[in-house]
Amino acid sequence: MAPAEQDALAVREQLFHERVRECLICTLLFASLYILCHFVITHFKKHTDFAASRAQIPWECFCGIWSGGRLGSRQGAMLRAALSPSPIGLGFPPPAVHDDEDAAVNRIARLCTFTLAVALGAVLLLPFSIISNEVLLSFPQNYYVQWLNGSLIHGLWNLVFLFSNLSLVFLMPFAYFFTESEGFAGSKKGIMARVYETSVVLLLLTLLVLGMVWVASAIVGNNAASRQSLHDLWEYYLPYLYSCISLFGVLLLLLCTPFGLSTMFTVTGKLLVKPRLLEDLDEQLSCTRLEEASVSRRISSGKASCWLNLNVELLREQFFTIRSKRRKLELRHRASPWQRNLGYPLAMLGLLVLTGISVLIVCFHVLELLLDDAAMPRGIQDASLGQVSFSIFGSFGAALQVVLIFYLMVSSVVGFYSSPLFTRLLPERQDTPLTKIIGNCVSLLVLSSALPVFSRTLGITRFDLLGDCRFNWLGNFYIVFLYNMGFAGLTTLCLVKRVSWAVQAELIRAFGLHKLPLP
Repeated sequence: MAPAEQDALAVREQLFHERVRECLICTLLFASLYILCHFVITHFKKHTDFAASRAQIPWECFCGIWSGGRLGSRQGAMLRAALSPSPIGLGFPPPAVHDDEDAAVNRIARLCTFTLAVALGAVLLLPFSIISNEVLLSFPQNYYVQWLNGSLIHGLWNLVFLFSNLSLVFLMPFAYFFTESEGFAGSKKGIMARVYETSVVLLLLTLLVLGMVWVASAIVGNNAASRQSLHDLWEYYLPYLYSCISLFGVLLLLLCTPFGLSTMFTVTGKLLVKPRLLEDLDEQLSCTRLEEASVSRRISSGKASCWLNLNVELLREQFFTIRSKRRKLELRHRASPWQRNLGYPLAMLGLLVLTGISVLIVCFHVLELLLDDAAMPRGIQDASLGQVSFSIFGSFGAALQVVLIFYLMVSSVVGFYSSPLFTRLLPERQDTPLTKIIGNCVSLLVLSSALPVFSRTLGITRFDLLGDCRFNWLGNFYIVFLYNMGFAGLTTLCLVKRVSWAVQAELIRAFGLHKLPLP
């Protein structure tokens, strides 16, 4: 074999090993995210109603069958009604049908887990890219970090783009329509009937969305070729659809993040123990104990006397709520003086510093937009890693960018679930139906997919490696400028309003003015 052929073979072999290594890394990363999201979905997913209903059947019925004894008429009728598929029973189909239903629900939950893993990957993608660039700058000749190359980062961005499109356009609509479907009228009921109905509805929805995207691209692009054909679906229309979804996500982040930045102070105040000056735990704990004892006596008197008309179930729920509140207060009361007097001020100071830095960076970026045309986020898709830092402060600036990106993402999620429009989507432990889980996964995916564009538009980072997706609206100066001004204005307004109200309330509570009678 000639030396030239050996060199070419060595190059092809090296490319093959690099591609296999990238596939293994991507697979391991996604598998880790999928396992983590599986535990999250399992923690919030509501159990099936059939299993809960069968659990309510008296245990004596099954004990009677097991012991071979003869059941009473009432217990036998209840058991036959629960297990019989006849119309005169409780309406439960045979166990095999419910096994298929449970298996279908579990498959739909897997789609939700996949979507949530993609959303988490989209959140971690930009910080991972920034950290990889700084690591390659710090250790350029280190053999053990050579796998952090530009090809791997580009591949991760393209995979997130592909899976985000797949989840938003196909998987989540299919999951929602499947949970709501019952099969076409006159068809045999079952899993396949629901699959057929879901497929037809999803096909019609896909045609409608593609038609709307085609019309929108023709109007915006003003191109005669785009009006005549629908070719280049993957090269043009899906990236354009993803650009529209990201624009919607960026606008949603513009509304949720300022509100979330101000709400973070309230959430942190509820999680941490406040100093004695700002909160009297002894008084709250004594009041809660008295209230718990009062409700307990009312429940006992309602059980002992038949003359009192009390709603015992409502009192029990109230009793459990008060007891949970009392236990939380006791845990906070047992906190050490360091946690009480040092943890709360440091946490509030950290939140204030991060919020102030974010607003200052956005204001500085506004000045850059007015003075320098290069500050526009037009995308540098051919930038290679390990060449130059994406912050003027080096590694410290890159670390600050990563912290700010995570802080803004957490604030946007807090603001999203705290807003009056989306409060109902807040999941509950072991009591979240599948439709609400689907809504949460879609919302989080939209927010996380817009996070890289959101960070680049505000000037939080200079890293705008966007893979194969296109964001044509980022080149519009007026959109970017008004977006930055709107974010700075809304954040300042929310902070001033929330901080002023919080300081006023804490001062009134500290001086005991809230106990004074109102005129």
